[in-house]
Amino acid sequence: MSDSKFTEILTTSRFYVELKLDGSQDPVDAYFKECKGFKYSQELVEIPEVTPLGWGAAKQGRIVMTKMPGYVKLSNFTLTRSLRTSQTLWNWIKVVQEGNWAKQRRDGSLVIYKTSSKEGARFNFKRAWPVSYKCSDVKADGAELGIEELEIACEEFERVGITE
Repeated sequence: MSDSKFTEILTTSRFYVELKLDGSQDPVDAYFKECKGFKYSQELVEIPEVTPLGWGAAKQGRIVMTKMPGYVKLSNFTLTRSLRTSQTLWNWIKVVQEGNWAKQRRDGSLVIYKTSSKEGARFNFKRAWPVSYKCSDVKADGAELGIEELEIACEEFERVGITE
C-alpha cells in the first residue's frame, strides 16, 4: 500500500481545545488537554398511524409505528487542563455569575491533530458559556499538579472540513 493512500488514524493524545474570548489581548485564551462529554444526540419520536392495511379479521385499520427524528440534544462538555496563573477563564465565569451570561456566550473549536502536527479534525461549537468550575484538591506536601475543570454548555456544534 502506498503512503499516499494510507489514511492516518487520528489519536486522542494530540488535541487541544482553543478558546478565544472577545476583548482579550492574547491570540488564544486557553488550551486544554482533555475534553469529556462532547456529545450530540437526537431524540426518537414514535408516531402511531392507522393504515388501510388489513389487520387480523379487519379489512383495514392496521396500526403501524413510524419513527421520526425529534429535537437535537447537546450535552455539556468538560475541559481539563493544568492550573494556570491566567485569570481569563475566571473572569469569564465571574461575568456569567453576575447575570450577564447572554452576552458572554462564545464560540470555539476542539481540534485533533495528526502526528505531523497538522490539523486532522475540527469540531466547532457556538454560543458556549461556563456552567461550572472545579479545581483539584491541593496539599502542601503533594507532588501532583493542580488541575482545573471547566464545564461548558453550548447551543450548537458541528464537525467541519479541514482545508490543507
